[in-house]
Amino acid sequence: MDEDIVQAEALPPVIQEPPKHGLRWVFVGANGLRAGWGVLLFIVLYVVFLFITGRLLRPFLHDARPITVLPMRLALITEFAQFLPCILATAIMALIERRSVLAYGYQGTAKAVRFFSGLAWGFIALSVFVLTLWKAHLLAFDGELLHGGDILKYAFGWGVVFVMVAFFEESTLRGYLQFTLTRGIGFWWGALLLSLLFGFSHGTNPGETPVGLFAAAAVGLVFCLSLWYTGSLWWAVGFHASWDWAESYFYGTSDSGLVVRGHLLGEHPIGPRLWSGGTTGPEGSVLALALLVVIAFLMWLWWGRRVESPFRNSGWKPAWLRKPAETAPL
Repeated sequence: MDEDIVQAEALPPVIQEPPKHGLRWVFVGANGLRAGWGVLLFIVLYVVFLFITGRLLRPFLHDARPITVLPMRLALITEFAQFLPCILATAIMALIERRSVLAYGYQGTAKAVRFFSGLAWGFIALSVFVLTLWKAHLLAFDGELLHGGDILKYAFGWGVVFVMVAFFEESTLRGYLQFTLTRGIGFWWGALLLSLLFGFSHGTNPGETPVGLFAAAAVGLVFCLSLWYTGSLWWAVGFHASWDWAESYFYGTSDSGLVVRGHLLGEHPIGPRLWSGGTTGPEGSVLALALLVVIAFLMWLWWGRRVESPFRNSGWKPAWLRKPAETAPL
């Protein structure tokens, strides 16, 4: 899925300090701020900043109400109002833990290769899925809906929106929280918990179904699998952005119950909702779960048999996440 050979890092064991007592021991362990306190503080910071940005941007969100057709302007403002608090909360936690703000999934090698290969594979995967539904007579196309300059206008605008969506959702649920939970309860327990939260968060979308919620949680696990293999979120961000862009703008299907205003092609589902996805969109079809299994298998074929995950020992951290004091002497 990308051309770089991911090399497993030699991770020296973290040197445990002698037990300490008193107030500092409650909050700080051998690896710095204890994972539970880190998660709690990140959530508090995020909620506070979310409240502040919501208040500041309220004049621009006067038309925000339960909708099924999403305007591009409203989407841009809404995603910015969610993305900024995540960045601010991560930056403060990075300052407290004396790490780079990019340390939680955005460092490492081959950033551009992973991002653009993720973009390519996200579009390919969604296209194969939509064409499968079409061939199975579970989806029908209604023709091209945009013409002239509107094609590029909406393609670029929705591209910006979905890149922001991808960075926000990956940074929030598979950035600081995933890296910190890995220190506390292990990578895959953290991944399962955050993926379930990711699926549950889609429950407020109009037209969402139980299959769609389960598929969203499964998508979260697939993105965690890419993080497990590469130690990076760049592939997941690219895949996430292009999947949503292809689904919402290019093919014009519903995305978790929402249809965007200004999409290239028109379509409508046919047949039983369990198979077609109905108002949820392709992600509401049980066939989406089969596609995710195939994607995970391809990831294992490409990465799994030739790399060793930097997260394999959940008490250890990738080299770019370790503090200088934790780095083994040369």
